[in-house]
Amino acid sequence: MGSNSLTYIFISTAITNNFVVVMFLGICPFLGVSNKLDTAWNMGLATTFVLVITAVFSYFIDAILVATGLEFLRLIAYIAVIASTVQLVEMILKKFSPVLFRALGIYLPLITTNCAVLGVALLQTKREYDFIESSVFGFAAGVGFTIALVLMASIREQLALTEVPAIVSKGAIMTLMVASLLSMTFMGFAGLNFG
Repeated sequence: MGSNSLTYIFISTAITNNFVVVMFLGICPFLGVSNKLDTAWNMGLATTFVLVITAVFSYFIDAILVATGLEFLRLIAYIAVIASTVQLVEMILKKFSPVLFRALGIYLPLITTNCAVLGVALLQTKREYDFIESSVFGFAAGVGFTIALVLMASIREQLALTEVPAIVSKGAIMTLMVASLLSMTFMGFAGLNFG
């Protein structure tokens, strides 16, 4: 492992293989929380925290499960880690930032069912990352999730202020059109070769 491989993991996870707009993981909060920039930013930070903690704990849990021959319990163990981490984030936000806790609303508990979080745990295990690589992978996935969420929220806030042709409403149709264009933008990085 060198800094080149860590840079490769970070850039490929955050941009080239972005969890939301390339792998289509975490679409629910991407579409649901991207109405306002400040809410999207905070949701991205909360999800990043959960992704990093999940990646780190998943590394240790996988090592224990492999050592004891209980690999078949991976999925259940990862789900327990994710649920515990999200509960921790909820308690911290409720205590220190009640306004943000209310702003995130139902989407905060939905981090538990965010497939991007489970995807981090499963992919870092499949790729056999070590501890540092797992941490970078989780952080990069969170950064990529936050970038996609913030970009989407920025575009949606600007679209709310513009006139849109009557044939295209400002609701779900426009949101999906913007998401598809954003996805194509990230797909443009697919040809880059890092390392």
